[in-house]
Amino acid sequence: MSFAEDVKNELCQFKNETALSAKVEASCLLRMGGSLLLGSQGRVGIRLATANNAVARRVLSILRAHYALHTSVLIRRGLNLRKKNVYTLMVDPTEEGRQALEDLALWPMDTDIPDEWLTTMETRRAFLRGAFLGGGSVNKPESDYHLEFMTGNKKFAETIVRVLRLFNIVARMTERKEEYVVYIKEGDSVTGCLQIMGAQSAMMSFETVRVVKNVRNQINRQVNCETANLQKTVNAAVRQLESIRIIERHQPLSDLPTKLLEVAQARLDNPDASLQELADTMGGHLSKSGIGHRFRKLEKMALEYEPSGLDEV
Repeated sequence: MSFAEDVKNELCQFKNETALSAKVEASCLLRMGGSLLLGSQGRVGIRLATANNAVARRVLSILRAHYALHTSVLIRRGLNLRKKNVYTLMVDPTEEGRQALEDLALWPMDTDIPDEWLTTMETRRAFLRGAFLGGGSVNKPESDYHLEFMTGNKKFAETIVRVLRLFNIVARMTERKEEYVVYIKEGDSVTGCLQIMGAQSAMMSFETVRVVKNVRNQINRQVNCETANLQKTVNAAVRQLESIRIIERHQPLSDLPTKLLEVAQARLDNPDASLQELADTMGGHLSKSGIGHRFRKLEKMALEYEPSGLDEV
């Protein structure tokens, strides 16, 4: 079972506090995933096909609790490789069906979600919950952070963006195969959206994996940084040793000024040491910067003897 299915199963257990929030949720769910059925003499029904049994039962329970409708559920074996069952919820075209769909703001077809439905925090949460149950998905937290809502209705997609913004969640909208996709890519926003919709357990699972990923990434960055610093130390030591060898080919090291001879001998005795380690071996009377300054003088002297002597170092 995918993480998105786990989220939907959890959301289907959420208890709506009022009849209005249940109606908003059902309206958004059917608006995202349902298709209208037109009958004669103004009769209207609706059909919803879903591979998630919990979603089908969720819609059915809301419709039966609030409307006197004749409903049926057809179960068939899926045709894809996973062969998951497909649950098709049917509300036959009737006069009662038309009245219910009008109450759900699904009929006439160009009816928008009423603004007064989105004036409370509870109904806004129900709006997002229904939209996700009807056409939402979310990546497992181990992969890239991505939560999306997909709908064929551009204005409804814009409303999703607006409602998310009311919760300080920034979402973007794009088109994909004649569908409008509202998506969230930032980790904090994904967990925030899960919490808002009512998927507390999924949100905690997501956050746990996020923390582990962040710690792992931080450790990797630290290791990479330390590796880079170690490589810089090695490269500098090799260049310093080669400078000393060049000078030694042209003059005795004992002829060097005392200050330069001191650091040259320290490097020869400790070929792998960092500047700080050299400073420690020399009794601490010289700082890292002081030792580095003396090595630069040795390098300059080596280049005077052999201008291209350090090119390959």
